[in-house]
Amino acid sequence: MKFSAQEEYGLRCLIQIAKRGEGGSMTIPEISKLEGLTSTHAAKLLMILRKEGYITSARGQSGGYSLAAKPSEIQIGKVLESLGGKLYDDEFCERHSGALDICTHAVDCSVRSLWQVVQKAVDEVVDNLTLADMLVTDKPNVTLFDTRPVAAAK
Repeated sequence: MKFSAQEEYGLRCLIQIAKRGEGGSMTIPEISKLEGLTSTHAAKLLMILRKEGYITSARGQSGGYSLAAKPSEIQIGKVLESLGGKLYDDEFCERHSGALDICTHAVDCSVRSLWQVVQKAVDEVVDNLTLADMLVTDKPNVTLFDTRPVAAAK
């Protein structure tokens, strides 16, 4: 399973802005340098984040991009969805029907149930993380799942 480069870099750009603190801002050249992105690529990601309401922009000498809300109010699951969508959604089967208009497994599909379970597990993690959680450390404090071995968890 993969997350797209757009989701990865978009989230990293958002984290860079958040690191500036309340009222802090960053320019496209600053973000692109810190993240190793071209200015064009950084601008594209920032445009998406601005349109979705996560950041605001200001022109001029002291302009740049800043957070539109407190980091604790920005849900990581929503940010990832804005940048690239979900791993599995209701249109998934339509996009992967092969050469036919309708998937040959439209009625009885064991693969669809797998993707639904995977999506639910991902959602349980990213929907309970905020941008503030991502700023605390490189390893967010996620204790949503029992990490004991299977035999001990029962």
